[in-house]
Amino acid sequence: MTGLALHALVAASLGDDRAGELLDATVLHPALRVPPGPDGAVPRAVVSQALGLLLMNELLDGVPSGAAYVRERLAAGGQVLLDHGAVRTVRGVACGELAEGQESVTGVLAALGYAQRATYELTALGMTGRAWCHLDLPEDVPQYFVSELHADRFSEPFREAAARVVGTSRDPLGDDARADLAALAADGSLPLDRAAGLLPFLVACFGRQHDAPAVADYELLAAESAEMAWIATEGTVFNHAADRVPDVVAVAEDERRAGRPVKEEVEVSESGRILQTAHLAATVERELRGGDGAPVLRQVPGSFFEFITRLPLPDGSGIDLAFDAANAQQIFAMTRRAGA
Repeated sequence: MTGLALHALVAASLGDDRAGELLDATVLHPALRVPPGPDGAVPRAVVSQALGLLLMNELLDGVPSGAAYVRERLAAGGQVLLDHGAVRTVRGVACGELAEGQESVTGVLAALGYAQRATYELTALGMTGRAWCHLDLPEDVPQYFVSELHADRFSEPFREAAARVVGTSRDPLGDDARADLAALAADGSLPLDRAAGLLPFLVACFGRQHDAPAVADYELLAAESAEMAWIATEGTVFNHAADRVPDVVAVAEDERRAGRPVKEEVEVSESGRILQTAHLAATVERELRGGDGAPVLRQVPGSFFEFITRLPLPDGSGIDLAFDAANAQQIFAMTRRAGA
């Protein structure tokens, strides 16, 4: 594995040992198991997969149930297939140095070779979700489900609190990173050393860019939207990562037997081809700001791990890569059930 471009990219951030563990634990298309090209270039699909693995690793560090699941899968000779990661953004208020809504991250995705595939109205949550799918290996490189919370669908005090929270956002990309992203977008590849140097900045784009929220703002947001309260403490980190499994019902039963906090129901899409369930969100400790500005520690919902089964399309053209609005709204509720 050490001769693979993907291993080199992940190892540059996590070291050889952890990179090897992640690659061993993950189902990878043969086109992702390639060395750098003769000119040292790495295809955008490989850079995209490296980003997905780094973000999954970050999630597993904070989600004990997901980490335990992956360890047990690997110990049993199995692997996980990273189907998608989900991130949350905010539209309707100024977001500091960042664009509002999905544009705060989708410029990065577009440069990596992703395109928006579909839109899903999450009306009950005051949100819109959009699926971003990789153009080169759509079934094999993880998708991104990017949701926008519409602050203007809530009360004026809510909007003011949301503006105070995300208005402090900073852009993690510098000029060099932007130049490398532009080169990747133009050429479809990037030299290995530049790709390795770019990845930490891309990972940073999927983090919390704003300051710790005030307790009063957090409580005001939580009273109207658990999703916005989650964004206030977590930002645009992976809200969840999903393993694509052949039989999600069987996996859910196995997770219950293992004593992990799995959702009671399996969600089935209107088409019947998308089945999903998930662990409850981890409870994490975050620092908020008291009325005097002093730090206040609070236990809040963190991220979680999901399981998804995708059945074939009726025309035989491949698996169904769609999402489902009803499923998504039920899965998003996992961050309301962390016991925080």
